[in-house]
Amino acid sequence: MDNVELFDAGEKGKGLRTTKDLKAGEVVFTEPSFAAVVFDSLSQQVCHNCFRRQVNLHRCAQCKFAHYCDRTCQTACWDEHKQECAAIRNKGKAPNENVRLAARVLWRVQKDTGIVSDSQLISVDQLQDHLADMSTDSLKELKINVQNFLDYCPNTKHGSEYISHIFGIINCNGFTLSDQRGLQAVGVGLFPNLCLVNHDCWPNCTIILNHGNQSSLNATLHSKKRIELRALGKIAENEELTVSYVDFLNVSADRQRALKHQYHFDCMCKSCSEHFKDDLKMAAKETDGKKPSDELVKEVQKYSLECLAKIEAARAASNFNEVVKLSRECLEKQEPVLGDTHLYKLRVLSVASEVLSYQHNFSEAAGYARRMVEGYTKLFHPNNAQLGMAIMRAGVTHWHAGLIEVGHGMICKAYAILMITHGATHPITQDLESIRMQTEMELKMFKKNENDYHSMREAALQNKPTGKMTMSGGLTNLDLLSSHRL
Repeated sequence: MDNVELFDAGEKGKGLRTTKDLKAGEVVFTEPSFAAVVFDSLSQQVCHNCFRRQVNLHRCAQCKFAHYCDRTCQTACWDEHKQECAAIRNKGKAPNENVRLAARVLWRVQKDTGIVSDSQLISVDQLQDHLADMSTDSLKELKINVQNFLDYCPNTKHGSEYISHIFGIINCNGFTLSDQRGLQAVGVGLFPNLCLVNHDCWPNCTIILNHGNQSSLNATLHSKKRIELRALGKIAENEELTVSYVDFLNVSADRQRALKHQYHFDCMCKSCSEHFKDDLKMAAKETDGKKPSDELVKEVQKYSLECLAKIEAARAASNFNEVVKLSRECLEKQEPVLGDTHLYKLRVLSVASEVLSYQHNFSEAAGYARRMVEGYTKLFHPNNAQLGMAIMRAGVTHWHAGLIEVGHGMICKAYAILMITHGATHPITQDLESIRMQTEMELKMFKKNENDYHSMREAALQNKPTGKMTMSGGLTNLDLLSSHRL
């Protein structure tokens, strides 16, 4: 924490600011989780120690709930799991993720008094719970969670009031953890220092979970579930550090509502106050200086929302042909009316490109992905992690479609962004570097002889020997298209 200091941020309460000038991509600080748990729905698919998605995980023989990559991960996690293991055995089943996380937090508070190292700037007890700001429904849910906790940990020394305080802290400060590829949310954790970084819709930092190297056979050398706070651009000494708590791909009013509901504050950042880029996000299409009527725009927007709900339902049911059909119909209706940066159009383009890639219809997927990236580029901060991931997927899609020149260009652009947002050691950056080298080699082959390149590409697609230089790794890296999220 040498790069930061705690300060009074006025109406926002406490905050963190820099103690020196920082440059783009620099790690401001790192922090292991105080406590973290895997989501209920993924408890058998994600390692409970390193939070990596794996196949054939080993189950804890005692509680039969926790799953691990191997004995090394299980040993590394035992200190955190042992009380949980006994509680699950006594209860007969595991409670929901909120109760499990609250229990892990309380067990660690009891063991380490809420501060686990000299670098922790604030104790867990001092974090805001916002119980007084909760709605009636939220308080009812809180009461149920507290009762479930008491059933799960009947011998706890803590009273209901303190347990409610911990649940309130988790509700306001819990951070979603992703898998090793950064493509899917797999759990939730509490990071006390990170909780001190205030929100801005156009922030100067981003948060990345870096799983590190789990290859060591020595459990003590395994990296913890660790976040990195990274600078998105130059940050001057004494400047406040900020991150975004919500997705920027919403208009300011929707972001403000989400922040008020979840975090109980009124966002008055510059982006919200000036409605930054709201006009682009809701833009109508302009042709020869003319725009469609307001009534037509409203009609198509309403249709788009209804169609997006149907698309999501079809995707949840794995009816991917229906997703594609609905997406094509919706885009046809949107095309003459909504602008290329309109949020509803971008959402349809995103889903359509993902599903078509999953179906290996790369040619059509590439067209949608390119349009999506063009819209994102006009909306996002140039070093936004979400933008980098989108360009990466679009680049891989173009590569698989045989559009090697465009694909390689996108992959290089994505790599430049992810080097800032994720860093060189992150698994997804390392994967992307391998793909960049592969596409660079293929681009040289393409420029040397297009016919030979396409012949070898077809052979690789059909898994046939070429008798020439093979395209190792080519046309196989579909993980980066995030199709497993479907």
